Amino acid sequence: MNEDIIRQKLNQELEGISINKLTQLGNQAVQLGLIAGHGYHKGKYEILRQGKALMMSPDEAQTYLEKLIQDVT
Repeated sequence: MNEDIIRQKLNQELEGISINKLTQLGNQAVQLGLIAGHGYHKGKYEILRQGKALMMSPDEAQTYLEKLIQDVT
């Protein structure tokens, strides 16, 4: 198999894992009442918290959500 195709498939799988992790963290934060909602919007990840829409990269959003959840558990 072509090396570029393998690399592309691996990157797609890793991206899928990251999206799943981010979705799980967002859902957990909603269940804990820490945020009102979350999801991708205009190429960024949006977190609705305290009446504000926080826009950040997926990596920043994951770190933000992990810290929010860790602070209450």
